[in-house]
Amino acid sequence: MSGGDSSSKNELSAMLRSLQPTLAEGVFAFCRFDHRASIPPSTIGWFREMEGTTIILPLADAGGSEVDFEAAWITLGVESPLSSVGLTAAVSTALANAGIACNIVAANRHDHLFVPVHRAEDAMKVLRRLGEGSEVG
Repeated sequence: MSGGDSSSKNELSAMLRSLQPTLAEGVFAFCRFDHRASIPPSTIGWFREMEGTTIILPLADAGGSEVDFEAAWITLGVESPLSSVGLTAAVSTALANAGIACNIVAANRHDHLFVPVHRAEDAMKVLRRLGEGSEVG
């Protein structure tokens, strides 16, 4: 194992120990918008794909838009550089092992997880356990 591998594992272990997940209040909607539609002011994230624009916004602000996914929003308190290796893989693997779907949005300072509303508390438990047992093999 090279020094870089050990350093990456140590960095990942430190990030996992510092996860500090926070569950936002409310329900959030993933909706499809036409490219020509304007982005609502309450939008918290969007991504333009060839087929249209995906918008993430509070469910209460979805209006007549078709909602594809209703989610709880969990923010990881750890500051994770966009160049870090393994954090999203460790988080998504832990949630997948618990049977919890997760859509991860990486921003400049934090990762944001969108999980099914009815699994929000389960996801929080998984993330807390992941932070407590953060040895990376």
